[in-house]
Amino acid sequence: MKTDQEYLDLDKQLLWHPYTSMSQPSPHFLVKKAVGCDITLSDGRILIDGMSSWWSVIHGYNHPRINTAIQQQLTQLSHVMFGGLTHKPAIDLAETLIAISPGDLQRVFFSDSGSVSVEVGLKMAIQYWHTQGQPSKQFFVTPKSGYHGDTFAAMSVCDPDNGMHHLFSGALTQQFFISAPPTGLEAPIKPEYLHEIRAMFEANHAQLAGFIIEPVVQNAGGMRFYNPEYLNHIRALCDEFDILLIFDEIATGFGRTGKLFATDHTNICPDIMCVGKALTGGYMTLAATLTNDKVALGISENDGVFMHGPTFMGNPLACSAANASLSLLMRYNIPEKITQLENWMKTALAPCAKLEQVEEVRCFGGIGVVELKNSVNLHKIQPKFVELGVWIRPFGKLIYLMPPYVISQQQVQTLAKAIYQVVSEEPC
Repeated sequence: MKTDQEYLDLDKQLLWHPYTSMSQPSPHFLVKKAVGCDITLSDGRILIDGMSSWWSVIHGYNHPRINTAIQQQLTQLSHVMFGGLTHKPAIDLAETLIAISPGDLQRVFFSDSGSVSVEVGLKMAIQYWHTQGQPSKQFFVTPKSGYHGDTFAAMSVCDPDNGMHHLFSGALTQQFFISAPPTGLEAPIKPEYLHEIRAMFEANHAQLAGFIIEPVVQNAGGMRFYNPEYLNHIRALCDEFDILLIFDEIATGFGRTGKLFATDHTNICPDIMCVGKALTGGYMTLAATLTNDKVALGISENDGVFMHGPTFMGNPLACSAANASLSLLMRYNIPEKITQLENWMKTALAPCAKLEQVEEVRCFGGIGVVELKNSVNLHKIQPKFVELGVWIRPFGKLIYLMPPYVISQQQVQTLAKAIYQVVSEEPC
């Protein structure tokens, strides 16, 4: 029987964790169990989770309804190939996604992760234009400060300058970039920004298959909130210049912004929408790319087949988890619940705005952000949060909260107090 320390030593020797050096890894903490909003470490310490395990565990850990759904499905069918076969969990999930999604999104393509759902969306757009006799429409335009995943096509539409993927720039398809949307959820629309998009479309529409953007919130690119009205104008410009509109709702979908989808802050609908992360309540990896009949039938009635097919597409266990998670989500009054969470975070994080090290504190829906003037040292700051009994994983200049929706006000206050204490001890 190995000791906990022996397991940690093996972890350090064998496992390559995300965004981590193997020669100088950041500290890792051995988890024994997780229930609700609590993560229990092997040494007995309990951490309040402020991250929802990268924004996915919206109902908390070890939820009995999702547990039961997976256990029941496991006795019937854990996996079967989706080529030529189908099953009720996938059909039920597709029906629900279509019912709750905005506008005329009527077709669902399942995949394994959010990044792959973006790959699928980009491939759909390219193949659609090929079937329409416009094979030159092979490229995409996207705002800077965006993030869409770590696979190759997804990397190509992430921020090319300040993102995580500049090392691979020589190997990536060179896409078209416009400025990041001006920040401020209620800030007046800047006509010059729309003029920039129009100029880009006028000059390059013959090459552009689609415009991809994270609606309302640019997440990993800086937790930037912008006026949803920009999206209404972008929809009109895409229609004018024959460019498909793709929304990446992987981080914002399923209630995080106070509406079921961030798209619901607008009065328009994209041609393609990517979802993931919270889809299964954080239980299993699953994503989906939704599209309309224009794209789906445009491809199907000309090429016959869409050229993509993941091995674990529509996995029954994952679909069952997603069905249970969405059933739970539909029981919430999402605007009321997320507004309450937003207000808790605004109040609890407000003292941080007075610290000299802090540039800005901002909250929107279930997202609370403390932006610092300088980048944090993750190796140094992560253990400090653990010592204070919270799980918060900053990046760059941002210390942020995206907690499970079931978190209590007291737990939010504990998270915020930990942020205040740690930031106050950091040099400017």
